[in-house]
Amino acid sequence: MIKNPLDYIHKYPHRSKRVLGIEYPQFLQLLEQAELKHNEQKAEIERHKSRVNAKGGGRKPLLSVAEEVCLCLFYLRHYPTFEVLGLQFGVSKSEANDTVHYWLAILRALLPASLFEQVESNPSDYAIVQEWLTQFQLIVDSFEQARERPSDNEEQRLYFSGKRNSTPSSRRL
Repeated sequence: MIKNPLDYIHKYPHRSKRVLGIEYPQFLQLLEQAELKHNEQKAEIERHKSRVNAKGGGRKPLLSVAEEVCLCLFYLRHYPTFEVLGLQFGVSKSEANDTVHYWLAILRALLPASLFEQVESNPSDYAIVQEWLTQFQLIVDSFEQARERPSDNEEQRLYFSGKRNSTPSSRRL
């Protein structure tokens, strides 16, 4: 039985991209860098901490660092609810939520920002990005998707004429 996605990608490394969105060697490299950053943060917190309990006391973590990073990447790839994410990794939904948000901050520091994040944080880059994006063509998939029929009659009339397979684009208004 496979415990969680980390066990799965260790067993089947060639499937890592489908599960986490990155290749297995990239995951191992990111894990190494994330663990270093995590240890730096823990050491910094420890330096400024005034202890009540002896070192090593308290609740032990349920997941290893590798499992926590995998949990965060799995969340970013598939966006399950925290309830489902917790079930997948054997933790509570609040533990899954806390883990995702903790590692998001670390991964954000390690990985380059997207163009949109760069423009948000530095509006002066907007013109440069806009110029760069003009070199590309935008392709929109406009294939019609099935839509659940609304229960409200007035709203239903907006989308369905009563004729079979009728959609807003195929009937005249």
